[in-house]
Amino acid sequence: MAKTRLKKGFTTGASAAASVKAGLIALLTCQSPRKVEIRFLTGETRVIPVHDITTFSSTFCQASVIKDAGDDPDITHKAEIGVTITLKSGVSGVTITGGKGVGMITKPGLEVEVGEPAINSGPRQMIEQAVHQTYQQLCLPFCHHVHVEIFVPEGEELAKKTLNARLGILGGISILGTTGIVTPMSHDAYIATIKSSINVAAANKINTLVFTTGRRSERFAMARFTTFKEEAFIQTGDFFKASLDMALLQPQIKRIIYTVFFGKAVKMALGFEHTHAAKSELTMKKLSEWAKKITGNEQLSQDINQANTARHAFSFINPSYPDLIYHVGGRIKKNAQNFSNYKLDIRVIIFDFDGNIVFDSE
Repeated sequence: MAKTRLKKGFTTGASAAASVKAGLIALLTCQSPRKVEIRFLTGETRVIPVHDITTFSSTFCQASVIKDAGDDPDITHKAEIGVTITLKSGVSGVTITGGKGVGMITKPGLEVEVGEPAINSGPRQMIEQAVHQTYQQLCLPFCHHVHVEIFVPEGEELAKKTLNARLGILGGISILGTTGIVTPMSHDAYIATIKSSINVAAANKINTLVFTTGRRSERFAMARFTTFKEEAFIQTGDFFKASLDMALLQPQIKRIIYTVFFGKAVKMALGFEHTHAAKSELTMKKLSEWAKKITGNEQLSQDINQANTARHAFSFINPSYPDLIYHVGGRIKKNAQNFSNYKLDIRVIIFDFDGNIVFDSE
């Protein structure tokens, strides 16, 4: 029987918190737990296996867990997330810093200030919570200052597969998570990335953004807009309306240049807020209707309706029927203007699959 429910995972922040709890238990009891129970910021709990614990002294140890992103595709899935813990006497409290493989913030506009390690507030809260819960669980008074340094052995290499460098996060990955839970297919993380990218652009005094739907369209867009700063290019994926919503949160942003391939272009022309591939059948049907109405060519309409993909349909349309492409582009601009309440200047560019411009609303 096929799986009907996708497995939830836990974030890099939850991984760090679990490592902290494992390391503290080892220091305070001289026993190394094989697993620890962590409370997420939602109140839910989960037992997380411990990957490694090394105790160097009664006040100094390292511990790590292997991050499990569940059924969510994630760059950091199966990455080792560890901490070095140092117990100090004096005023009790918790200090959290970043070590090897944890990025440093070098540009303004993110949740964390420039010059600080890329450890967001959610993970910090989970780590502090884990420290207090450990002392309570062991019925011990909280009488130490607990210094936690997070490390990710493969963090620098993993960061190369992300947009961290563009956001100004250098030297490693970010320790993230608003609740500690990774929900498969969740849109929240992607939208948060779009928002962060726009915030960084605005903080760098950029007022015109180039929205792209992925790395390939971004590469073509960068080749066209060579004078634009790298921070101006934002990968929005399937999030047509949400990306515009995020842009509206920054008064600094005045203009959006949306660059797309034809497949997503048709879905955007139909007014889909989210251009997921599941809507492909409806897309072809509507494009077929537009073809018949605009060109009067019944055969073209049938070819499009029977096409396997948007790329296949595009092969019938380009270059012979530019009016149909113009119709699609015009509808995208109109829908984008509606989504942004006409508060943003919108320009739309459609690329063919070789990067040539087949429509430009200007």
